[in-house]
Amino acid sequence: MSDHSFEDAIVRRIRAMEARVAGVRQADMYFYNRAVTELRGGARVLVDGREMGMYASYSYLGLLGHPRIQAAAQAAVEQYGTGTHGVRTLAGSLKLHEELEETIAAFKGAEAAVTYSSGYVTNLTAISTLCGRGDYVISDKLNHASIVDGCLMSCAKFLRFEHNDMNSLEACLKEAQAGTARLVVADAVFSMDGDVINLPAVVELCRRYHAWLMIDEAHSVGVLGKTGRGIEEHFGMPGVVDVKMGTLSKTIPSVGGYVAGSKPLIDLLRHASRAYLFSAALPPAQAGAAKAAFEVILDEPWRIEKLNVNAQQFIRGLQQRGFETLQTETAIVPVICGSDESAYTMTRFAQRRDVFVLPVVSPAVAPGLARLRATVTAAHEAPEIEQAMDVILEARLERDRVMPGG
Repeated sequence: MSDHSFEDAIVRRIRAMEARVAGVRQADMYFYNRAVTELRGGARVLVDGREMGMYASYSYLGLLGHPRIQAAAQAAVEQYGTGTHGVRTLAGSLKLHEELEETIAAFKGAEAAVTYSSGYVTNLTAISTLCGRGDYVISDKLNHASIVDGCLMSCAKFLRFEHNDMNSLEACLKEAQAGTARLVVADAVFSMDGDVINLPAVVELCRRYHAWLMIDEAHSVGVLGKTGRGIEEHFGMPGVVDVKMGTLSKTIPSVGGYVAGSKPLIDLLRHASRAYLFSAALPPAQAGAAKAAFEVILDEPWRIEKLNVNAQQFIRGLQQRGFETLQTETAIVPVICGSDESAYTMTRFAQRRDVFVLPVVSPAVAPGLARLRATVTAAHEAPEIEQAMDVILEARLERDRVMPGG
């Protein structure tokens, strides 16, 4: 790195983050990037030599370590090795990639699908391929950062509507009528709040104003719908979403992302999206695991039923203990703490009592809305959930003791 003799903007940003992290560490409240050394069933982990209940997992159906998925990954390595020969367009495509994409398309009720190396890059490349200068992209204000970054990278006019507010969305659509293309993008389930987009109303507005609709199903596949197929099944509206995006790293215990949709749409993305053309293919083990996971979801529907039961127990139980959980209706349950320090203090107490939750603080959420981003999965049992909620309540009482006034 060059030796800068002056404090430029990059240096100031580095120093500001160093100071913030150092302050949190000094207060013994830094809980990020902790290494899990062992999975002990779907609901418990070993961290720093201590067994803890896992309440920060994205593995909503408890599929991490599923023997059938493990076996599929191992079989893929045996057949293809640990990597591929490069990018998909040139030498990196495997028959297994085609089989995975066919599985995804069938699962999502679409004509075709294409996969990418991460969920983040999927949003980035899909939005920036579909839209450009002279177009409009319209995004819910609470959408994931990858959607925001994809909208910015597209160079289209970027409009944001108030969260789940259909009047605000309509105002954006009216403004966008001069554009050559209009794309509305929203999360299905919002990753920090756990609530669900009002799909019927969004679809009606998109049709009225002739806009395309893209839905990010990172947190809804395996969670919404009787068979876990996601938001269209949840609302009984098959085929209404034009661009069906999802990840392979949450309910699906692998890595990567996908877009499913019409064959012409997927052909465009396969031949024009930069993340497909210039990124290496998914490793065989990850493709094999992902394919098997979609099959397991359909073969073991009890997991979805149990997840829904556990989520309702967790939401109701925390509310009965006096916690604000916003508008969540899924397994993502925001436990509002208030200040950043309050969230750190409650996290420290909970983890010391072997409940693994993590704080989400500003700027990831608005100031004053720092929270424990707590989750349950199909792997949890009812008594475990009750115990975890009791610990979280004790954490609040401890916070009130050491931080009068919160």
